Amino acid sequence: MLRIIDARTGEPADAAPARRGLTRVQVHAAGSGLTDLRVLVVADLLVRALEIDGTPVWASSGEGQPRPELRAGAAALGVRPFEDGPATGLGGTRVVHVTPEGGEAPDGPRVAVAPASGPAPADLPDPAALRLALISRHHRTAARLDPAALDEAGATLARWRTAVARWARSPSRPVPEDVRRRLRGAWEDDLGVPEALAVLRRVETGPDVPDGARFETYAYADRLLGLDLTAGLGSAS
Repeated sequence: MLRIIDARTGEPADAAPARRGLTRVQVHAAGSGLTDLRVLVVADLLVRALEIDGTPVWASSGEGQPRPELRAGAAALGVRPFEDGPATGLGGTRVVHVTPEGGEAPDGPRVAVAPASGPAPADLPDPAALRLALISRHHRTAARLDPAALDEAGATLARWRTAVARWARSPSRPVPEDVRRRLRGAWEDDLGVPEALAVLRRVETGPDVPDGARFETYAYADRLLGLDLTAGLGSAS
């Protein structure tokens, strides 16, 4: 079961009211800067994590609608659209608010996203590198994305896409159960995506993991990460 740190109390809280009970994820990002974009990325991660867990999710924006330029930037980073306006008429469900750190929201469990600074998505040839740089830092930690951090994210993304395309040519093998457990344990613990990425790095070089299992592991993790890691299929030499 996915648990978050509720920014109102500083204590863990279930993101869903019960197994397969409907959860509404409401995002509050009315600006146009990188911090607001990071809020949308974190909300997208939350929605994906709940869906992987089998929880029905309705994602919507709060009272302040994201600006068109923010929506466009989020779409470039693989953030799926949010419904316009606060969800209504769904009594009895849990509402989880995703806000900038210190931001206001209606009462209910709250995921607070620390500030981010760096370039706009349009300044990068592959916005997925910016998404990777953003999710490589826990959402409660400020993200200062300098050129070195973005270069590292871009290089990692290119290496993983090439490797995934190469591994795909090997006989398929299931995701090792201990690896699946570590991945789920990471992102179900307050969206611990940096630890999930660390698991992938160990799988990348682990001597006992067949290439077919590496492929399935990365494809499975990408359901959460949203990095299009299979983009290089068919292009590996």
